Amino acid sequence: MKKLPILVLLLAAAAAAWYFRGQFASAAAPLTLYGNVDIRGVDLGFRVPGRLMEVLKDEGDSVVAGELLARLDAQPYEQELARAEAQLAAAAAEQQLKKTGNRSEDIEQGRAALEESRVVARNAERAHQRHLGLVGRGGTSQQDLETAEAALDEAKQRVKVNEAKVKLLEAGFRTEEIAAADAAVAQAQAARASAALHLEDTRLKAPSAGLVLTRALEPGAVMQAGATAISLSLEQPVWVRAYVHEAELGRVPPGTRVLLTTDGQPKRPFQGKVGFVSPRAEFTPKSVETPELRSTLVYRLRIVVSDSDGSLRQGMPVTVSLDPTPR
Repeated sequence: MKKLPILVLLLAAAAAAWYFRGQFASAAAPLTLYGNVDIRGVDLGFRVPGRLMEVLKDEGDSVVAGELLARLDAQPYEQELARAEAQLAAAAAEQQLKKTGNRSEDIEQGRAALEESRVVARNAERAHQRHLGLVGRGGTSQQDLETAEAALDEAKQRVKVNEAKVKLLEAGFRTEEIAAADAAVAQAQAARASAALHLEDTRLKAPSAGLVLTRALEPGAVMQAGATAISLSLEQPVWVRAYVHEAELGRVPPGTRVLLTTDGQPKRPFQGKVGFVSPRAEFTPKSVETPELRSTLVYRLRIVVSDSDGSLRQGMPVTVSLDPTPR
């Protein structure tokens, strides 16, 4: 009966030894992951509508950042810009007029009109005084006296009107009028900038280096704003989407350097670095070639390829291994 506990202890020790030997062997085994190349693309279109004038690139052509790909008929937008520039010039002239004030010639003309009205008022005063002296002696009628009084009142009012006009001319424009002129200039400048941007938007340029995948339209087509004209596959960044089991998750933290090989170039490894590890487990996608069961829960990795030479294509299967080179 004493042999039974000893046998149990021996079996437990053997199981523990087997477990730890498996763990160490697993940790020491080379890590191999599987994934696919993930290259981002972009559908390019014009921000303004118009008639497609020219397409400079075809499917399969390589482009560099800023290269002209296609252009619209620019004539309507050139006319829009010309109108905006004319409106800006008119607003700027009005602004200058308000800030400079009235011309000296206008002020002198106003002063001359004031002096003329004063002379008329003095003559009306003298005529009124004569009628007052004659009406008592029967030298003039009461109606003539009233007419002279009306003429005098009119002359005095004209003097007041001309005095006010001269004051306005000498004072110049009000602060509110100058502010309104400034606002009109700012509005015209914004309209001109918008028209210039519309004109620039008739030229479709590559946002970055890449490869033309699709040439969607031909010259002569009338395009709506935002419609796809060219689809571009970007050269950078090139990523690999791979998956790792939970037991191996600690071996590939962000920043881990890896080697990437493809079936077509097994002896040409690409350099990569783990840039992202998903915090959420998911089932292994069907497109990933892996010897494990596809129903296994794994964590997604995004590996940034640092030395892509253009041979990596979208969806290409990739084998991932840890880079043994010390860094």
